[in-house]
Amino acid sequence: MIDELRDMKDPNKYNVRAVERALLILDCFDSENPERGITDIAQVVGLHKATAHRIVTTLVNYGFLERAADGQKYRLGLELANLGFKVIRRMNLRREALPYMKQLVQEWDETCDLSVFDQDKVFYVEVLRGAHALTIAATVGQRLPAHCTASGKLFLAYLPSAELDPILNQPLESFTDHTITSRDALLEQFEIVRDQGYSVDYEEFEVGICAVAAPIFNRWGKVIAAIGCPFPTSRMAPERIIQIAESFKETAQAISHRMGYDL
Repeated sequence: MIDELRDMKDPNKYNVRAVERALLILDCFDSENPERGITDIAQVVGLHKATAHRIVTTLVNYGFLERAADGQKYRLGLELANLGFKVIRRMNLRREALPYMKQLVQEWDETCDLSVFDQDKVFYVEVLRGAHALTIAATVGQRLPAHCTASGKLFLAYLPSAELDPILNQPLESFTDHTITSRDALLEQFEIVRDQGYSVDYEEFEVGICAVAAPIFNRWGKVIAAIGCPFPTSRMAPERIIQIAESFKETAQAISHRMGYDL
């Protein structure tokens, strides 16, 4: 696997050498060699012993490696397990949500997307498109701003003040004439979002596009994701927008139940 990692290096991309070396060190541990000493690590990865020691020490400080019982060797740390659990939880979320998303697409013939809140942005992990010739959709892996998208405003509405304040205290970019950049105006909207259980974006990110989104909760009542429906404004009457929003809200509640949330 170490050789494969080396082969993956793309000369057209900017790679950080220290990060590459850290990844190679982490990858040198396996079922046959769960513990290694500095000399062994340096030889396997192809580093000077002093360089390997500095990187290993850094990885230990951050919990990605830990000292073995003998105090001389190292093994993979628990922080790697924490990262793995984050990936697994996201995969479980997608697996649980996907059948419900397909039902929504079939019912409304509109796009349905699944997103999480990551690095103060909306991050899309699944997108199912409707059959309309004119279809609006994000792409999997795309990040969009939070303050002017339906899913983003939903995430912000449920954030604790300690996490929300730094986001709203910085200048917010205006994308259209409808983009809300006022802190007070956004806080008022967040109250409405929490009261009605869904969020609506009226051409706030892109002219001609609206969206609705509903929250998915985990077993502890924390919003972990959102299912959203973007659509051309020209195709939606106000009453239909509310109907779709309520439908997505009910579906989000069903997914939340699957994720352990007791409604």
